[in-house]
Amino acid sequence: MARQLLVLQLVVLLVLVATGITFAVLDAQRATRQRARDQTSSVAFTLADSTSVLSALSTPDPSAVLEPLSLQVQRDTQVDFITIMTPDGIRYTHPNPELIGGHFIGSIDQARQGGVVQEIYAGSLGPSVRTVVPVFDQGHRVVALVAVGITISAISAELRERLVPLFAVAGAVLAVGALGGWLISSRLRRQTRGIAPDALSNLFEYHEAVLHAVREGVLLVGRDGRVRLCNDGARTLLGLSADPTGRGLAELGLSPSLAAALTSVEALTDELHVTDTRVLVVSTTPVSASGRAQGTVVLLRDHTELQALTGELTAVRELTEALRSQAHEAANRLHTVVSLVEIGKPEQAVEFATAELALAQELTDRVMGAVAEPVLAALLLGKAAEASERGVEFTITPDTVIDDTDSGIAPRDLVTILGNLIDNGIEAAATHASGVRPAVVVTARSEADGMLLRVADNGPGVPEDAAEEMFRRGWSTKAGEGHGLGLALVGQAIRRYGGTVGISREGGAAFTVRLPRQEGGE
Repeated sequence: MARQLLVLQLVVLLVLVATGITFAVLDAQRATRQRARDQTSSVAFTLADSTSVLSALSTPDPSAVLEPLSLQVQRDTQVDFITIMTPDGIRYTHPNPELIGGHFIGSIDQARQGGVVQEIYAGSLGPSVRTVVPVFDQGHRVVALVAVGITISAISAELRERLVPLFAVAGAVLAVGALGGWLISSRLRRQTRGIAPDALSNLFEYHEAVLHAVREGVLLVGRDGRVRLCNDGARTLLGLSADPTGRGLAELGLSPSLAAALTSVEALTDELHVTDTRVLVVSTTPVSASGRAQGTVVLLRDHTELQALTGELTAVRELTEALRSQAHEAANRLHTVVSLVEIGKPEQAVEFATAELALAQELTDRVMGAVAEPVLAALLLGKAAEASERGVEFTITPDTVIDDTDSGIAPRDLVTILGNLIDNGIEAAATHASGVRPAVVVTARSEADGMLLRVADNGPGVPEDAAEEMFRRGWSTKAGEGHGLGLALVGQAIRRYGGTVGISREGGAAFTVRLPRQEGGE
């Protein structure tokens, strides 16, 4: 490809230079001949108007006066000949004295009638550009003619002098152009790695096909923070309606943490980021050429569904663990009942068993009667068992009522919001409550305009300056990595439904989430 480009450049350059030289030669030839006409005309008219010429014509031997005068003017004006003649063409003067008295060779008829003759004619000195003008006396009668000429050989010599620098410039232009073409071709050869045009075209087509076929998002971010390449998958995952190529990351409305990850100078591997609608796995690889940073290649994968399934699996695991705990407690209580019977106290055994059964059934009946959504009811029962195992008092307020009216809010998102808030509340109360029994209070109720979810604990509360940051990925009060995703998912779900969250710090922390009724809900 580079070789073809070089040949094409040289051909175009040669054509341009040849065309330019041709026009320049023609223009120089025209200009040189026009200058000769102007020069001969100027000298001829000057002599024709000279009083010395008119006075010499009235003498018995005009040649004696006019010949020295014409030779002097010829030398001064650098013309090749000056001939002064009678109206009939008999020469008074000539550069060759032997031709004086002979007939002038050329056209003089128009000059004899008072006009001007300009022509290229082959005379005694060879072809020349000449001008013939009349000499008038006091009565405006033609008494003589003046012919001034410059030979074609002299014009050609002048033209050659003009063309020498022109050809030198043309040669320099051709040399510089050839050198520039060679440098460009060499650079192109390095950039295309010597790939032939057909192979390069196929490579580009394959690149485009693969780029837009993969579901994963692929971004190429330049070192200036502008998007150089973005496939369809990346636009979908980032929620971009238009092609962002050429735009800066700051113009795309991305979260600061995600924007920082996309321009990271260090490689990232499977880092989780939460947007308003998705959970993304981000991997980045810095790209450099010849030791110079070029930008960052970003690979985006959708983790939303997997994260939701993981959350559900975690909820099932927690519920299983809670059931295991309850089974363990039930076994302990059963052993107590059996022991009371064995020692001869059946009345106390019946009383103990009845009390324990009533206590366990009360919570189940309370939850199942108030919460029509089975997934949410199972979540509350599981969290109650988990709280009991960790020694946390778990209370569901009496005004908790989730009816079977369709609010347009997916049960999965309710589990995400309420489950993460309860987990954080149990963790905060169990770990940080001091001097009082750890407690978590939960309220979940349907309202006319939507749904209210509230989780309060008597832990240490949250810092005042963390109200906005805590719903972003990575914020956590726990040490170590792998934390800070739960509240980010809560914030994502709340934003998806256009809800709000309020934080109270009295006696611990209380999170109040309001989700408006969605269109399509009854």
